[in-house]
Amino acid sequence: MICLLLCACQPGKHPDIRFAVAQMPLNLDPRYATDAASERVNRLLYQPLVDFDAASRPSPVLASGNAVSDTEYRFTLIKNAQFHHGKMLTSADVKATYASLMQLKDSPHAADFENVNTIEVPDEKTVIFKLKHADKHFLSKLIIGILPQDLIDKNHDFSHQPVGSGALRFVSWKHDLELKRMSDGQFITLQEVKDPTVRVLKLQRGEVDLLQGDLPPELVKHLQSIPEVRIQTGLGANYSYLGLNMQDPVLQNLKVRQALAHAIDRKAIIRKVMIDGSREAGAILPPEHWAGNGDLASYDYNPQLSKKLLQEAGVQLPLKLLYKTSTDAFRVRLATIMQAQMRQAGIELHIRSLDWGTFFADVKAGNFQLFGLTWVGIKTPEIYAKAFGSSCMPPAGFNRGRYADAELDVLLAKEDWPAATRRIHMQLPYIPLWYEGQFTAMRRDIQGFTPKPDGNWDDLSMVNRLQ
Repeated sequence: MICLLLCACQPGKHPDIRFAVAQMPLNLDPRYATDAASERVNRLLYQPLVDFDAASRPSPVLASGNAVSDTEYRFTLIKNAQFHHGKMLTSADVKATYASLMQLKDSPHAADFENVNTIEVPDEKTVIFKLKHADKHFLSKLIIGILPQDLIDKNHDFSHQPVGSGALRFVSWKHDLELKRMSDGQFITLQEVKDPTVRVLKLQRGEVDLLQGDLPPELVKHLQSIPEVRIQTGLGANYSYLGLNMQDPVLQNLKVRQALAHAIDRKAIIRKVMIDGSREAGAILPPEHWAGNGDLASYDYNPQLSKKLLQEAGVQLPLKLLYKTSTDAFRVRLATIMQAQMRQAGIELHIRSLDWGTFFADVKAGNFQLFGLTWVGIKTPEIYAKAFGSSCMPPAGFNRGRYADAELDVLLAKEDWPAATRRIHMQLPYIPLWYEGQFTAMRRDIQGFTPKPDGNWDDLSMVNRLQ
């Protein structure tokens, strides 16, 4: 397959900057979006009140805020922002965005704001949130992109025709997603190319200008040999894992989950098929995060121990399990490798690859036994409550495996993150895998785009083509 890429091709000529992605966004309404592509695009289309700095602490974007008391937060808009349809952004838009979010029954983000009692707007620049109970992490939750009140009132379809105040505005979405940069009118086109080999071929030919992630190492290495292409790599912070359906009678057994954890040779997978900057993972947040836990012991590959654990669990070998993943070729390849490794441990893994929309819908609906996904761009430790808290099962949160553990609930309520991550690591509602390294590949005439640990696409607000 690699030999197909060795042909010499003349670069295509096009005025827009074309970014080839493995999956298109599913929802461009920030009140609903949860998939990685949607959240990455929404960061460019909308602006939130706050974002996170390099240490994952809340930092002002549209507004500066402070706690007036344990239950009252006052924000002052510090930026003159204009929505893409011409209206200036005011405190009324902030109130309308969060008031609408609080009323949505099917938004996975709505639970974050159940504690809000009232939202007041004494003037066009001031927003006051009054809470029912104290929440010292409230600032870090105000990262939802602000929508215009007039369109909220009209029940506008933001999911397919977004209107924000971000660096890029929406132009059209038929097959490709076309965006336009507000600062200079530069067009940015997102083009879905599922097959990684085809993405590389398109980059080599000059049919696209930029790629990020989702390529096997041999294709990255091949691109490094192409004079017209430049590669940049960096440390990754996005957490890949195996999700488990904790309603499944077999997977409810801790020894079965431990057997799965010891049936995967993470070190070999990272060494052989992943790019530089990838590393084994223990918890969703990486060790360098302020709430990270670097003391979690790795589940080493030990197929004999896995077999022993399965026998102690009373499981008949081979244990047959169904694993769902997307049709992305690299994800299927990882699944195939794990399938071969698990076979040595007495586990017969059946792989079912689905188009992204169907796959993600199954995950959200709990229609799986095992699945593989990656948490992208996570900044706050509240993710542990959302992903594992017994009160956060969909649609109230992201506990898609329907895991319930009273002891963990107590630790989460106390916000004892070291103890909570130890408990999660011991109970294994997820099987931890790795933090994927990041890389970008671009044509030589493209500059201003570098890989970020969380894989965001923020540099599309400044990437340009040398003349």
